[in-house]
Amino acid sequence: MAVAQSEGRAPSVVAAVVRDGEVVWEGAATSVDGHGPDGDVQYRIGSITKTFTAVLVMRLRDEGLLELGDPVEKHLPDTGIGDVTVGQLLAHTGGLAAETPGAWWERTPGTERPELGDVLGERPFRHPVGRRYHYSNPGYTVLGALVEKLRGAPWEDVLRREVLEPLGLTRTSGTAQAPAAGGWAVHPWADVMMPEQVEDLGLMAPAGQLWSTTRDLARFAVFLAQGDDRVLSAETVREMRAPAAPPEDGDWEGGYGLGVQLFRRDGRSLAGHTGSLPGFLACLVFSVEEGLAAVALANCTSGPLVGALATDLVRIVADAEPRFPEPWRPLPEIEPRVLELAGPWYWGTSGYGLRVLADGIELGPLQGKGRSSRFRAEEDGTWTGLGGYYAGETLRAVRRPDGTVSHLDLGSFVFTREPYDTGAPVPGGVDPEGWRGLKLP
Repeated sequence: MAVAQSEGRAPSVVAAVVRDGEVVWEGAATSVDGHGPDGDVQYRIGSITKTFTAVLVMRLRDEGLLELGDPVEKHLPDTGIGDVTVGQLLAHTGGLAAETPGAWWERTPGTERPELGDVLGERPFRHPVGRRYHYSNPGYTVLGALVEKLRGAPWEDVLRREVLEPLGLTRTSGTAQAPAAGGWAVHPWADVMMPEQVEDLGLMAPAGQLWSTTRDLARFAVFLAQGDDRVLSAETVREMRAPAAPPEDGDWEGGYGLGVQLFRRDGRSLAGHTGSLPGFLACLVFSVEEGLAAVALANCTSGPLVGALATDLVRIVADAEPRFPEPWRPLPEIEPRVLELAGPWYWGTSGYGLRVLADGIELGPLQGKGRSSRFRAEEDGTWTGLGGYYAGETLRAVRRPDGTVSHLDLGSFVFTREPYDTGAPVPGGVDPEGWRGLKLP
């Protein structure tokens, strides 16, 4: 952090590290002797605001008020963006422009863009809908308007009621609440600086308006990793973290989910978001697998690489103090009908192993790499795939009239206890003469 502040020539940098749901370290480096910000000082967080907006949209989806495949105009008619869907806006694949027409929206008052038409302009598209990832600030303005339309209340009021208050984010707000850092521009060729102006972004607020602190963002990172049923379930935040858009051209170390940026750094997968507005830089990243998160904030327009700082903080802790694995514990009980599924199975001649775990089952190849997944139990006795090729696919155990297991059906693939079992309905049938050797003359 000291290196980031010094080499980045920042008035101040503040950061925090979260481990297993708790803030375990926080600190600051500042240009002011005898005074430094702490985890309660607000900084503007820019586009991290988009993740908060995405949470509101996913709540609407979970309540059945919309579907991700809905055209936006189903709920917001006359926007002029045709069949662009809610999900495409969340993932930045709607083809919309990156910025608004006219003067740069980050340094001009929102009153200059009083209507959605002023945000989208006469030429809202830059790419064919759904064809590529193209980051769009106007797209998140549309999502904020969607929230307001379906909730019948201003975006910030909905955010406070449905996300900030339940999660205890008391220091996150649309306008600065003291103590708050001032935003600065540092001269690129001289050690001098000037204050940056702060604008109310108006309709663009859902794309970048919020102020927050390292402590609040630390709590938000824990929520994005674990879920909280008062806001969104663990399953829904997992869906937000799943890749929904490819990386930009030339950057195969990143991607985008639903309001969540995805990173690949130092061999580990990270999720979160970066943010910037004139006078401020911000980054939040977390690793679900390692139970780590880091937040870094600075009060200057450019300079310190807060994204690199946040990912370095995760790396340093992960490398120096690797996470202890959870102790293995046997299941408290097991249903015989589930236990009898454990063991080897064959898809044709390929061997697979099915393991019964505390949180479901796992099916994967016995040798080498191949299609594998964990599966979640459903109330009807089937299982739903959670990853890879089998994500969302249904696995069911097909039983004979006497109750014994005939085979497993996984999205029409038949898995049998023996390779090409003649007693199971293998698609295409099995040669009636069965297995044979090579007869030599």
